[in-house]
Amino acid sequence: MPFYNTGTMLAQALAYLEAHRERFLQELLEFLAIPSVSARPEHARDVHMAALWLTEHLRHIGLRSEVLRTDGHPVVYAEWRARDPHAPTVLIYGHYDVQPADPFELWDTPPFSPAVRDGYVYARGASDNKGQHFAHVKAVETLLHTQGTLPVNVKFLIEGEEEIGSPSLSRFVSAHVDLLRCDCVMISDSAMRALDQPSLVYGLRGLVHLEVTVRCLAHDVHSGHYGGLVQNPILALAQMLAQVKDEQGRVRIPGFYDDVRALDPEERAALMRAPYTEADLRRETGALAAFGEPEYSLAERRGARPTFEVNGIWGGYTGAGLKTIIPAEAHAKITCRLVPYQDPQRVAERVADYLRNIAPVGTEVEVRFGGGSPAVLIDRHTPVTRAAMRAAAATYGAEPIFELEGGSIPIVADLQRQLGVPIVLLGMGLPDDNVHAPNERFSIRAYERGIQASARFLLEMSACCAGGDRRNGG
Repeated sequence: MPFYNTGTMLAQALAYLEAHRERFLQELLEFLAIPSVSARPEHARDVHMAALWLTEHLRHIGLRSEVLRTDGHPVVYAEWRARDPHAPTVLIYGHYDVQPADPFELWDTPPFSPAVRDGYVYARGASDNKGQHFAHVKAVETLLHTQGTLPVNVKFLIEGEEEIGSPSLSRFVSAHVDLLRCDCVMISDSAMRALDQPSLVYGLRGLVHLEVTVRCLAHDVHSGHYGGLVQNPILALAQMLAQVKDEQGRVRIPGFYDDVRALDPEERAALMRAPYTEADLRRETGALAAFGEPEYSLAERRGARPTFEVNGIWGGYTGAGLKTIIPAEAHAKITCRLVPYQDPQRVAERVADYLRNIAPVGTEVEVRFGGGSPAVLIDRHTPVTRAAMRAAAATYGAEPIFELEGGSIPIVADLQRQLGVPIVLLGMGLPDDNVHAPNERFSIRAYERGIQASARFLLEMSACCAGGDRRNGG
């Protein structure tokens, strides 16, 4: 492998970034203006437009890029081959689809008319995930345009279905293992603690989707004629859900915690380096108080403990005025966040069995399993992780802390299993970015620092692999 003067390359890259910072911001705004909402059929054309826009942009900066079909929304694939045949390969993953933006009336500015104010970009997808993966795109451009080449091979895999659970990507990865073969995967789809405190996520919770329907009648009936004579499905469903947790937030479902991975003392101590206080929680969410298992810290509850949450509940009449009925049925959407060693199918079955067993008389209960993904645990001690730590420390001026992330990135488990290489989760967002909420935003400073961190990581990968510190063992 040839010798790269990484100090000179970095200095040239930083100068290029400074010279083009306004253009980099304007290009991000253009990308954010595309309403690529994967959950809504009416936005299918917009999703495809976002894939085409990103493909053309990657091609414009010098990569071979194409839109590849899946069973659902397409993926964007791009690559750059370094001159050195022994150079390591970095696969960068992200997603160009975004969450629905409703309720629109709570946005200060339209979600797909990106606005810049007070050092932030406000738009749906700004932090999750267009801004974060676009920082990697700009890092690659910066190195290419200052050096004429890259010190490593780079591949991009940017999907359009992450916000709906990546239903097509697992099959895509299985069918394209050779195309995606690499030495590590870099993902930025999470948050750091602060602009001067980077975080490396080493665990992601898994996910189970369920929808519960409680039926009591053949059709809606008059609440005067039949009130007190028949079961009300909304009340029955509420009674069932109220029994799932105790007063301190522990899940009562038998066997729910059986397979949960326990934290060892060293890991609990490492998590304490990333203090997460009730004040932090209140500031980020507006919560009146912290809630949950008291024997675990907030940081542990957020990433090391499984959850049962009701995401939505509906039934009967909710329009204006009065409609005096007892509805025929009621519904709830439920998700469980899982931790390592929990099996999504087994958890779904335990939840369904419990709800059926506690259903009140006069009810018929249907539980539909909408899919799931297992939790992910990442080795914190690989050479690739050390390269990411050096890049983050140099960029942000502080050693990164390790955190367990409460959210899920469904494809990470598939990438880990099918590619068999180290994965780095280096978040560029901030806890108060309002991800999945109105007024989502992304710090311009975080965007620019993310570009620097990405460029440094690519240079570090080249340097560590040149010295034999490669893959899992070096």
